[in-house]
Amino acid sequence: MNLIRILVVDAEPAARAAIREGAAAAGLSVDEAVDGIAAIKLFRRNEYPLVLLNMELPELDGRNVFIQMRMISDVPIFILCDRPTEEKCLAAYQLGADDYIRKPFHAQELMAHIRAFLRRRGAIQESVEKKTAYKGLYIDTFSHTAYIDEKPILLTPKEYALLAFLSQNPNRAFTRDNLLDEVWGPDFIGSERTVDTHVKSLRGAINPYGHYLVTVWGYGYKFEA
Repeated sequence: MNLIRILVVDAEPAARAAIREGAAAAGLSVDEAVDGIAAIKLFRRNEYPLVLLNMELPELDGRNVFIQMRMISDVPIFILCDRPTEEKCLAAYQLGADDYIRKPFHAQELMAHIRAFLRRRGAIQESVEKKTAYKGLYIDTFSHTAYIDEKPILLTPKEYALLAFLSQNPNRAFTRDNLLDEVWGPDFIGSERTVDTHVKSLRGAINPYGHYLVTVWGYGYKFEA
């Protein structure tokens, strides 16, 4: 099962990181653009079911990005704004935005809102909306909680995001670089050993079902269903 990928356009690293982590925990994935030109390039190369767009961008402002995207596609666009006012909300809707997200936001609430929106549009099937379940291991993507034999277990946000990503892409091997990009994000600065450390701790946390996390020697890791 491939993750649904949305486009996030925001110059603020903290905002992108919050959305990235929330998306991974909610069973979604993101492409990130830090300026308007990069956003248009990504948008022309890929198809997205939804775009999160900050209007305050370097290189090319959000209004022009919005207009160029609308010339290509009628994809839903949610506007992000750092200092929301009633006038800005109205201007976003007049421009043709599908929704308006006030910052700061709670990533979990934002992702629940996005998933509900995509589900109504048919981009997310109801059958995979709430959970990923294997023998003895249950992952609830609404509550961001994993269960072992019906008992909740304590995971760090990164451990949960790693488990959610791998378990929703069963039997598919990922390199350490793949996992760093998908779970930690392309802006992460660190060693591939970070992945090894988290896989080791995650295996212990989901014991006795750590065998689901399989090392692909010379390559990376996979969740073997």
